[in-house]
Amino acid sequence: MTLHRFVPTTYSNVMATLPPVLTVASGDTIVTTTLDAAGFDHDGVQKAPRGNPMTGPFAVEGAEPGDAIIVTIDRMTPNRATGWTYSPLSQQVVDPRTVADLPKSERFEWAIDAGQGTVTLIGGSERISGWSFPLSPMIGCFGVAPAGGQAISTATSGPYGGNMDYRRFAPGARIAFPVSEKGGLFFLGDGHAGQGDGEIVGTGIETSFEIEFTLRLRKNAPGRWPRCETETEIITLASGRPLDQPLQFATTEMLRWIVEDLGVDALEASHLLGQMVRYDVANVFNPAYCVACRLAKNDITKPMSLLGAG
Repeated sequence: MTLHRFVPTTYSNVMATLPPVLTVASGDTIVTTTLDAAGFDHDGVQKAPRGNPMTGPFAVEGAEPGDAIIVTIDRMTPNRATGWTYSPLSQQVVDPRTVADLPKSERFEWAIDAGQGTVTLIGGSERISGWSFPLSPMIGCFGVAPAGGQAISTATSGPYGGNMDYRRFAPGARIAFPVSEKGGLFFLGDGHAGQGDGEIVGTGIETSFEIEFTLRLRKNAPGRWPRCETETEIITLASGRPLDQPLQFATTEMLRWIVEDLGVDALEASHLLGQMVRYDVANVFNPAYCVACRLAKNDITKPMSLLGAG
């Protein structure tokens, strides 16, 4: 297992079958940097066009279609002292009758204090000036090359991952992406210093990061959509429109996972899901909405893991 320190010089606004910037072995760890969603680096210099430019892709030796690349987010460190958001709420999340009354879109700056673990609004009206919230780093957009040689914008998401904007994709999480192309070709970017469910203003607190992550290969993996494991939960993620479509996909993926790992049938799994499932609306701003289906590990009869049953 090797630690790689990779300094990016190029970025991609699509997730696609591109030449890898680095090829690693399963179990290797990579330390690299990401730009913010508008393409700006830690010095405030724009290095790529806006629209979630990605660092990568990183290939994993031996990865083939039908496998999974499992990404552990080991660390996310903001590498500049500010981030930005837009306001007001998105038209997608309010009563259509109120859309005409929404104020015009404005950009706001936030101070990031990594030492204190806070993000603080800069400016704003007197009533909200100085509002401060916990620093909660997360990855907004990451995943592997889509199937069939497609090149898909980093504005959206699908079975390969992409712009899911899920706040639980934070340090300590482990996420499995189904491989469709040789090497897997893993991309990442669009780091947020914080974000609520749904990304309902169209941004998190967008900033640049130094990120440390580990890539593992699981051969002949069963997943069709991204699966996630945290210390306390297992989670499936899916994307689509309208909102009921990703809910259906994410629930079906969780059903498959339970049947595979617990050795039960669909009827038996339904007793667990029917009483203990939880849902998050991960994103309702992007072209494809994203829904997360969650189960607490304490509610499952035996251990389940992205690395295999039991």
